[in-house]
Amino acid sequence: MEQRNIMIIKSAEYLISSPDWEKCPTPNMPEYAFIGRSNVGKSSLINILANNEKLAKTSGTPGKTVLINHFLINKEWYLVDLPGYGFAKRSMSQRKQWEKMIEDYLRNRTNLVTIFILIDSRHSPQKIDIDFVNQLGEWNVPFSLVFTKADKSTQAEVSRNVKAFLNKMRETWEFLPAHFVTSTVKKSGRDAILGYIEELNAQFRAIA
Repeated sequence: MEQRNIMIIKSAEYLISSPDWEKCPTPNMPEYAFIGRSNVGKSSLINILANNEKLAKTSGTPGKTVLINHFLINKEWYLVDLPGYGFAKRSMSQRKQWEKMIEDYLRNRTNLVTIFILIDSRHSPQKIDIDFVNQLGEWNVPFSLVFTKADKSTQAEVSRNVKAFLNKMRETWEFLPAHFVTSTVKKSGRDAILGYIEELNAQFRAIA
C-alpha cells in the first residue's frame, strides 16, 4: 500500500440504531459500513479507527449487533456497524430478518461509498466469507477487505492466509479490491484505512 494522508479524528459520536435502511440518517454524507463474521473483531476495529475505545460495544458473545448502527465521524462522514454474518446463536427467522435488513441497506443506501468486509487473518479462506464477497459482486456493491487479528498469529501465517484469500478471489474476480491487514493491539492498519477513507471522501465531495 502506498503512503496515504493520515486522517485526524477530531470527533466520533453515536447517532442512531435503525431497524431498516429507510430509517437511517439522511444520506447527505459519505458512508462506510463494516461487516464480518461473528467474533471477527469488528467493534474493536471501529473503536480503534474512531480513537474511542467505548464507541462500539465489544462483547465476548458473538451476535450482539442486531441493528444498523450509525456513528458520525468528524461531522463529515458516517461509519456504520452492521450485524455480523455467521453463527450467532439466534433463530433461523431472526437470521433471515437480519439478512434481509443488510441486503436492503447495501442495495439501497445511495451514499454508501464502500463496505469493509472483515476477515480473520488467523484462518485459511472460509467459504462463508468468499460467499459473502461473491454476493456483493452480484449486487454490484463496492467493498474492501480488512484482515483482522494480525497480532494473534505469526507474520508468516498471516501473510500466507491473506495471499490464499486473494488467490481464491482471483479464481472468479478479474480485479481485486483494496485490502488492509490490521491489529487492534498494535493499531496497525489504522492509518492506512483512514487515509483510504479520506481519499474516497474527496472523490465523493467532487461528484456530489
